[in-house]
Amino acid sequence: MPQANFAYSQPANDPAGVPLALSIFADRGHLRDQLREDAEAAGFRIGEVAEVAALLAEGGDGAEARPLGEVVLLDCPVVDGARLAALARLDLRAANSGAHLVVSTTVEALDDVFACLDQSAPQILVDPTRAERVIALGRVLAKIPNLRVRELTEEDRLMLLRLTEQVGQIAQRLERLEGPARAPGQAEGDSLFRFESPRPGFAAATGDCSERLVRAARPPLPEPRLVRQIIRQRQLRARFFEGDLFADPAWDMLLDLTAARAEHTRVSVTSLCIASGVPPTTALRWIGQMTEAGLLMRVEDETDRRRAFITLTDKAVDAMARYFAELGPRAATLV
Repeated sequence: MPQANFAYSQPANDPAGVPLALSIFADRGHLRDQLREDAEAAGFRIGEVAEVAALLAEGGDGAEARPLGEVVLLDCPVVDGARLAALARLDLRAANSGAHLVVSTTVEALDDVFACLDQSAPQILVDPTRAERVIALGRVLAKIPNLRVRELTEEDRLMLLRLTEQVGQIAQRLERLEGPARAPGQAEGDSLFRFESPRPGFAAATGDCSERLVRAARPPLPEPRLVRQIIRQRQLRARFFEGDLFADPAWDMLLDLTAARAEHTRVSVTSLCIASGVPPTTALRWIGQMTEAGLLMRVEDETDRRRAFITLTDKAVDAMARYFAELGPRAATLV
């Protein structure tokens, strides 16, 4: 891939005009050099550049914690007990300081890494390309006011367009789940995602012939075998067409979590990424969007704090139950 060629009308500055500090922790020397090169091109002031062992050394009580800077790039392709503990400490420090944390890892280590990072809302990248790392830096810079990007390579521009399209697609999908658009008189600040019951019926109250509003009961979730059948039918298309042609990760994840909810089973983030049918880094972006939209939530394992799962929120369960109830017997024939 060609070097990410960001050119800014001004450096990546904090409100005081001082370039934002960025720290890099990676065991692979060539990756440290690459991350440094891209961060400098984006206008960051490079702070510490070191192996992950530098973070592990901070484990002891009373040990002096090194300055993080406003942004931390960490590559953690493999995990062990010490690394997981260091990740948890780093996550807490980033949350307390407001630092932006970008962590790259592998599919094998994703569940462990995800479970450790529950405080700072980090960006997690799975086996990322250089372009995906650049996009992660761009997402950090997008939160800085008055920063304008003058130039991007064509490849990076296409990556940004794809990401924008993905966000648009999930918004459209959620709008189809929620029903009609904002009602007349609905405030602009109200939630964009409506999961309340359909228009409730009215039941006559005894005694005074008045009417009272009665909320319709939520229908039961569909049989998990039905949902699994729909999932298999959707996956069958990949045998005859390019998988990207039918990529619909938000819906595929909703289906998988609906089946799991009906089966009373839990879904790990790695399993959900696989169910999405898109690369893990892309799936994690979708999970983040759907969590912000109130569809998904993170659930810690009560017996093992090193594990975490993804589940549907009650609002999403309600929407999926009503969706399948509306389909009725036709559900098995629709893909």
